Amino acid sequence: MMIKKTLLLSIFFISFFSFSQQITVEDIWKSYKFLSKRVKGFRSMNDGVSYTKMSADQSIIKYSITNPKDKGVVLIKGSDLIIDNQPILIDDYQFNKDETKVLLLSNQEYIYRRSYSADYYLYDINSKKLVPLDGSHSPQTLAEYSPDGKKVSYVYKNDLYVKDLKTGKIRAITEDGKRNKVINGTTDWVYEEEFGITKAYEWSYDSEYIAFLKFNENKVKKFSMTYYNDLYPKSYKFKYPKAGEDNSKVSLHIASVNCSKIKKVEINDYEYLPRLKCSDNKNELVILSLNRHQNHLNYHLVDFSEKKYKSKIFHEEKSDTYVEIDNNLLILNDGKSILRTSEKNGYNHIYKVSFSGEENQITNGNWDVIEFLGIDDDNKFLYYSSAENSPISKSIYKVNITGSEKQLLSPMKGYSNASFTKGMKCFVLTHSNANKPPVYSLCLNNGKELRKLESNDRLNKKLSEYNLSKREFIKIKSDTTLLNAWMIKPSNFDPNKKYPVFMTVYGGPGHNEVTDSWGGMKYMFYQLLAQKGYIVFSVDPRGTMYRGEAFKKSTYLQLGKLETEDIINTAISLSTLPYVDKNRIGIQGWSYGGFMSSLAITKGADVFCSAIAVAPVTNWRYYDNIYTERFMRTPKENPLGYDNNSPINFVDKMKGRYLLIHGSADDNVHFQNTMEMVNALVKADKQFDLFVYPNKDHGIYGGNTRNHLFKLMLDFILDSI
Repeated sequence: MMIKKTLLLSIFFISFFSFSQQITVEDIWKSYKFLSKRVKGFRSMNDGVSYTKMSADQSIIKYSITNPKDKGVVLIKGSDLIIDNQPILIDDYQFNKDETKVLLLSNQEYIYRRSYSADYYLYDINSKKLVPLDGSHSPQTLAEYSPDGKKVSYVYKNDLYVKDLKTGKIRAITEDGKRNKVINGTTDWVYEEEFGITKAYEWSYDSEYIAFLKFNENKVKKFSMTYYNDLYPKSYKFKYPKAGEDNSKVSLHIASVNCSKIKKVEINDYEYLPRLKCSDNKNELVILSLNRHQNHLNYHLVDFSEKKYKSKIFHEEKSDTYVEIDNNLLILNDGKSILRTSEKNGYNHIYKVSFSGEENQITNGNWDVIEFLGIDDDNKFLYYSSAENSPISKSIYKVNITGSEKQLLSPMKGYSNASFTKGMKCFVLTHSNANKPPVYSLCLNNGKELRKLESNDRLNKKLSEYNLSKREFIKIKSDTTLLNAWMIKPSNFDPNKKYPVFMTVYGGPGHNEVTDSWGGMKYMFYQLLAQKGYIVFSVDPRGTMYRGEAFKKSTYLQLGKLETEDIINTAISLSTLPYVDKNRIGIQGWSYGGFMSSLAITKGADVFCSAIAVAPVTNWRYYDNIYTERFMRTPKENPLGYDNNSPINFVDKMKGRYLLIHGSADDNVHFQNTMEMVNALVKADKQFDLFVYPNKDHGIYGGNTRNHLFKLMLDFILDSI
């Protein structure tokens, strides 16, 4: 009888694994079977208890937040959105102050990662009148209503414009804008990429003034890319300051909207102006200035009421390394102070700073605050996210600006994000973990759940048809440091067998791979590899986030050194496990991760049998100056820091298989990096594989591109690991 039971059990397991569906690259990147649903178009109204969403027919519908049975009220019919007998397709929209008019965005076209141009239209809800924002100056960018809702500002061909909605009059605030020369109201390439901003202007509270940045690019050198679409390929040139090279000269100006009178604001001794923000209830402007080394940050106050604009420094921070620039800046309604974050006590925490210079720390502990989510000025509560529970998790908190009454609003394990309604009465909570797709819930500001908005039940059902392995979190030692890592084992894992290992890595500042969050398409690709018998592994080396300042800034002046040591040491540790085939450990990375995988296959040639580098930096001299100098200073100041950790200098050590992949139109990590790596490999007589995606940027996507890319990588992995 025992033999019979054993036989039946064996048949069951054989049947289970035989009939569990197998993941394909096409499933992931062509049919998008594993795409999770999101709550899209959720836009809070002024009352804080209602919101709008756009329907499939382009209608904008108002719903009650608290009433799940509310069928909604149509504010704008999609059928009314017609210009010259042609319907317009809406990409985004924004209401004016009293929510009677709407600014519609159509034909959105991205320029770089964050910047875009679009056609804007004005729609009056009561009259149902639809008109172009400015038919003579189109497409525009960064259009928005003034605080009083009576004007609209926008940028066209590097100049700032304002339209008076009552008279229809359009006024050019600036007239010196010219491509690759002067930019007004928006940012140059390097500010957009490294400071994360494109909008470089702010309305005053009373809608009488606009403060804006002017970028003089004349001394910045041009970089050229080639597009291969025509008989004669086109050359695209833009200003890109590489490490050690000249930046744009950036200045702050204030324009009187009614008379177009512009005054320059005097600011002493700075290289960058990375942030500007106007108060919501006073004619005050806070602007940040930063030196070239990015280790001296000043907070300036500008009063619009002064006849001669002067910037008054009310707070400064210095560092032996660099001062982090983030979006954690709030001007309080008291008109006397701000909230900011700083790492100066070893971890990123919240501080209240008055315009008279007084400073009070609000949060404290051996953990990092991540981001501000909003402030309830009436009740003096700040909402924020942090890594208090773990560097691999993210939780939502509220705290009184005195530092008291802290409350956890997302007690569940994993990764949480929150988007608050106006007035901070409710928020949409997005929660996921490493093995579960996101769930969207509507919650009160005390964390109480009102209802589920989206549970991704369809995707969960689909995932249950596949025999997926759990992503496990572990600690792994490198030198004397414990590192966070995760592992995915084959679904039919047998500890008595030996398995090849596929390591995926990023490893650079500002990004963690090891998080207890849903990984989307990448996660499913890792599951595909697990189904094919690979252990999939990732680790966050020194230099990554949410473990305090010392851990993050340990790589200062030597990007790549400690990270590579950690990657190699991790692989060596893995090789000692009884179920790991030490001769079959491969690695892959994208961008900074491509830099890491390239160092791994060269400096770690005895450990890794193969590497894939997608859009890699191969020499930091080729990358932009704001990012590179933040961590490395200039090549002139720190030549060994550049040379000793650039994979281009270590190709002679390479032994295993190496696949280089790059988009030829990568405006971020230039194709130059790969071409110079190719030159070095050829000179060293090293064989390698190369694939170039014509006209693709850093993301390498569009059409069938991602499907082709991941098939390419899969074939290489199967052949080389």
